Amino acid sequence: MMRVNKRLGRILLAATVLSPFAASAQAQWPQQPVRIVVPYAPGGSADNIARRMAQELTSSLGQSVIVDNRTGGMSTIGMMEGARARPDGYTLVVNDIGFVMLPHVKKSLPYDPWQDLIPIGAFVFSPIGLAVNASSPYKTLGDLMDRARAKPGTVSFGSGGYGTSPHLASEEFALQAGVQLFHVPYKGGGEAMVALMSGTIDMQVSVLSTFKGAVDGGKLRMLAISGEQRQKMLPDVPTFAQAGLKGYDLYNWIGLWAPAGTPAPVVERLRTAVYDAMQQPGMKAYAESVSAEPRVVVGDDFLRMLKEEDAMWKRVIDKTGLEKQ
Repeated sequence: MMRVNKRLGRILLAATVLSPFAASAQAQWPQQPVRIVVPYAPGGSADNIARRMAQELTSSLGQSVIVDNRTGGMSTIGMMEGARARPDGYTLVVNDIGFVMLPHVKKSLPYDPWQDLIPIGAFVFSPIGLAVNASSPYKTLGDLMDRARAKPGTVSFGSGGYGTSPHLASEEFALQAGVQLFHVPYKGGGEAMVALMSGTIDMQVSVLSTFKGAVDGGKLRMLAISGEQRQKMLPDVPTFAQAGLKGYDLYNWIGLWAPAGTPAPVVERLRTAVYDAMQQPGMKAYAESVSAEPRVVVGDDFLRMLKEEDAMWKRVIDKTGLEKQ
């Protein structure tokens, strides 16, 4: 009930400020710097992509767009900061695929992802790959799946922690392949990579950019990658379908949201700005430089994508029996 009352209060507040003066201000938005809250630490994939998008938005909006990192709570601290911000278009928040995963792995959230935030758009779609140590006996995805089927629970995979996107993407892989894997959670993605590089774990599932440098350096071997066709940055790596696993086609992405109650003209201008940013040659080149695809989805199409992925991850977590923490 408290959430409903707060929600109603925000809507009434938004309606109150829509005076002729406020409407004029909206038409001139933005009149001051815009802040994008990133719920992850500086230097990570989400942070880097958000900063690159902020550069494009700064150019198109005519005001500085700055990134503010608010970490903690598996991204809930930053998401709460964005959800509770004044709905005037000057505070936005980004997240990745964790946005649709988190409600299914945490017992409670300090915000409602569907009621407290307005989806702007998703951009820079990163393929998911499966990698093993270069000295691994698994030369193909078929080799690994055969071993996992023959001896359930003996093939290990690492992740940056329980409920992270690499963890859940690996669980979805196991479901699709019909195998049982052994999960080794680490305190972060960096530790998981060290374990993979040392051969402590057998495999890891993550975005392509996580592995590409080590693959190019001959330290890791990529067995498969998501997508309908091979990625031009690693043309020798088959898709999951080509490697014998149809239906496993995951991507990570970066999404942008505004607080509920943000005026519609501001929301629409943001959606247009994000879409236009991804049409710029520089932004397309940047996406490819981080081993991603320069795709963009905005507005209702973004919301529809979120709902579909939310349902998918609910199914995955229900089938695996993972408990909320």
